[in-house]
Amino acid sequence: MLQHFSFKPMYENKQLPGWIFSFFYKQTRYSGEYLPDGSITWTSTSPPADEESVKKMIHELMLFHVYE
Repeated sequence: MLQHFSFKPMYENKQLPGWIFSFFYKQTRYSGEYLPDGSITWTSTSPPADEESVKKMIHELMLFHVYE
């Protein structure tokens, strides 16, 4: 489960899509960029070991918070 998930627009002009996110997962902080096509670029040192399941959780949160 992701904890303390937060995101903000990548650009000051909020019409341009793209978001920066961060969260804690298994007591480690991760951060990255969520791009308009749904791809994720990790900006933290390394992606989580179970990256695919974490990506699914991020997609669900972004769909709920941004696209609703």
